[in-house]
Amino acid sequence: MSRGEVATPSQTSGPFLSIGTEWNARGQMVDPSTPGAVTISGRVFDGAGAPVIDALLEIWQADPAGRFPPATASSWTGFGRTLTDRSGAYRICTLKPGALPLAGGGVEAPHLDVSIFARGLLQRLVTRIYFSDDAEVESDPLLSSLSEAEVRASLIARRGASGYHHDLWLQGDKETAFFVP
Repeated sequence: MSRGEVATPSQTSGPFLSIGTEWNARGQMVDPSTPGAVTISGRVFDGAGAPVIDALLEIWQADPAGRFPPATASSWTGFGRTLTDRSGAYRICTLKPGALPLAGGGVEAPHLDVSIFARGLLQRLVTRIYFSDDAEVESDPLLSSLSEAEVRASLIARRGASGYHHDLWLQGDKETAFFVP
């Protein structure tokens, strides 16, 4: 920066992050009546345990065969958005992704790539959501690289009666593992 120039101040997302995003943040990547549809729901919390209202979650994922567009033979986009409500709750209806083949053999366990945008954040947070009932979870390269069981657990959704449940913690003792985008 040369003399006389002033740096532009950083801006956080918000305070009305959802304005302009509601139209495509329905929380439905597929219709719930679609064969194989699953629901993932949970809440987003700050470090003090307060719900994060008005957060936007973007989901990117492979199709059930483990392929990303344009390799899929359907209209599958692999992309969806959902907003948190006043209790910090989110819900997304999608198809469970397939395992992703790795170069040289092996696979990544089925997962959702998730970006979180919320007021007070200078940039998005990036994480993954894995599924507790997938056999590949134990051998997934990324999960295997995490040394602490609590950190690995912060990425795994648990199956319940109405789908999968996974809470996201932005800070604190229960903080979800986040990755550099």
